[in-house]
Amino acid sequence: MRIINLEYLFESLKRHASARQQLEAWYDRVRNEDWDTPAKLKKLHGRASIVGKNRAVFRIKGNRYRAVVEIDYNRKLVDIRFIGSHSDYDRIDVQEV
Repeated sequence: MRIINLEYLFESLKRHASARQQLEAWYDRVRNEDWDTPAKLKKLHGRASIVGKNRAVFRIKGNRYRAVVEIDYNRKLVDIRFIGSHSDYDRIDVQEV
């Protein structure tokens, strides 16, 4: 998958230093995968939540952090929409970020 909005990822690595290692591991894993359907994403990331036909939520660092992405399965694009603590995640609308 091609991950876009990397500037946001880099900012998040600075902002959430305690999750840096896990965020980098997530990035490395996702960029080396190939999802063509939500079902395939779910098969590879069983703990991820599919929230609508083009959004997914990943649990980072034992669910202390969450990453919300928008996915274009046809173009193999993952757009990072949000990375934050679980409490920050509770205050957003995953369809609107």
